[in-house]
Amino acid sequence: MKRTHTCNALTRAEVGQAVTLVGWVDTLRDHGGIIFVDLRDREGRTQIVFDPNNADFQESIYQVKPESVIEVVGSVRAREANEVNSRLPTGEIEVIAEKLVIHNISDTPPFPMEDEKAQRVNEDLRLQYRYLDLRRPSMYRNLHVRSKTAKATRDYLDEQDFLEIETPMLFKSTPEGAREFLVPSRLHPGKFYALAQSPQQYKQMLMVAGVERYYQLARCFRDEDLRADRQPEFTQIDLEMSFIDREDMYALVEGMLKRIWKDVLNIDIPTPFPRMPYEEAMNRYGVDKPDTRFGLELVDLGDLFKDTEFKVFRGVMDNGGVIKAFNAKGLADATQGEMRDLENTAKSLGAKGLAFIRVSAEGEWKSPILKFFTEAEQAALKDKLAMEPGDLIFFAAAEWDRACAILGRIRLEAGKLLTARKRLEVSDQPYHFLWVIEFPLMIFDEDEGRYVSAHHPFTSPVPEDAHLLDSDPKAVRGQHYDCVLNGMEIAGGSIRIHQPELQRKVFQDVLQIPEDVVKERFGYMLEAFRFGAPPHGGIAIGFDRMVSVLCDRPYIRDVIAFPKTQRGQDLMNDAPAVATPRQLKDLHIETVEEADIPGIE
Repeated sequence: MKRTHTCNALTRAEVGQAVTLVGWVDTLRDHGGIIFVDLRDREGRTQIVFDPNNADFQESIYQVKPESVIEVVGSVRAREANEVNSRLPTGEIEVIAEKLVIHNISDTPPFPMEDEKAQRVNEDLRLQYRYLDLRRPSMYRNLHVRSKTAKATRDYLDEQDFLEIETPMLFKSTPEGAREFLVPSRLHPGKFYALAQSPQQYKQMLMVAGVERYYQLARCFRDEDLRADRQPEFTQIDLEMSFIDREDMYALVEGMLKRIWKDVLNIDIPTPFPRMPYEEAMNRYGVDKPDTRFGLELVDLGDLFKDTEFKVFRGVMDNGGVIKAFNAKGLADATQGEMRDLENTAKSLGAKGLAFIRVSAEGEWKSPILKFFTEAEQAALKDKLAMEPGDLIFFAAAEWDRACAILGRIRLEAGKLLTARKRLEVSDQPYHFLWVIEFPLMIFDEDEGRYVSAHHPFTSPVPEDAHLLDSDPKAVRGQHYDCVLNGMEIAGGSIRIHQPELQRKVFQDVLQIPEDVVKERFGYMLEAFRFGAPPHGGIAIGFDRMVSVLCDRPYIRDVIAFPKTQRGQDLMNDAPAVATPRQLKDLHIETVEEADIPGIE
């Protein structure tokens, strides 16, 4: 094939030239014996004009259908002024066909290929025919943005003297994290690999090896329930550096994201990013990944209700809980159905109900709990929450973390309702980056009756808190940091423990992992730390999530070439599939029905 131009390249400057184009038939129109074809490749479209009287294709042109693959030789002609298509870069010209080569006649596609129509098609059908779905210009743009993002990442990190190093995907099971995919070993019957959830331990070993600056666009695997921003296999930009502190990591990541946004979108994002301690984020927004593009901030009402006679609030306060609220300004017209949905959301997070005050357009307060408030408490509420006609106030009374979680979720749902009504005041800046810092190192798991890592067990404590590991682990802050963008966590990392004594103490004394289990799972790491492990830290950036933001897509499936469904299936090739008896025999595995497993009914 001697393609001379892509289908997005021809302009008036090429009028009169002989050209050869190849691509797919986008549309085909018969106008009084003259046939017009919009030919499409990955770059764009060009209009081709076929005269059926031309002996070279007078019969073959009628065989062509949309999505057929053809090659056209012809000459470029300027369109008449009243026929110019200003929506296309090639809209001022057309190609007069002189020769036609048909490479493939397409069957009728199972769904419309136009972007707007295809978006309304059931996603499972589009995933079944993903190779057709990816032909659409919007989907190609997503893949193009993904490629540019990867290139910008590699260019930046190469300039910062990082080495790109691949780490194994076949690792050993570390059940403390998410559920893993297990891979049976044929050569070691009864033993299994686990697909790596992340290269965490390998990259720390690279620091012990003296690499100092490592990265990779790493493939990671987690056998979790899926949602819009989660896939069983995903990509992260994985980084690790030696001889650095948190400030070094903030500066590096901010520089990289600034480079990516500039190279991909030609947008200058402001740096440095704001920083917010975990406790402040929870108190103000109810979540550790706050969307700071809009207000509706939570307010603590403990001082206001410390002497209240309202038994529900007083009981919570006496038991060490908190009273919080926020003003969903302008949402007083929320329907009964919307209020019911909000209440169900609160109940799903452990609330018994959802207390509220609705302020009518006339300024009248309406609420089932209003009768329990004194006039002084009502006046204080009005002042503290800046209550005005048309407002809707939501309350939560519970232990601190639960109250924050309830109102944090209700805040986001209220934001959606206000956005639909076009009443939410949102920042003009489209990208709100934020560092959330000073997370607790440990949280107490009531079900297990022990402390567990808030991030992972390799995170180093803040130096001034390390002495509290024995007496008050919950008060110890970790050197853990998350990068949040528009309410989405796009990166998380920490400064690591590099002293074997401290790492062993965290494993055994704080997390209460038995010594034999520590030795089995992490023994090589503790031994490696005995041979001169440098101070080090790192971060993992969710590549798929970041690309979905760059493409302005709500689902990461739209920016992954061949994603899985929410049930973890690849509908195009029907995976997962049944293994053959010979395969199972070679792996020393026997499958059983659930009904045959003791304890499963």
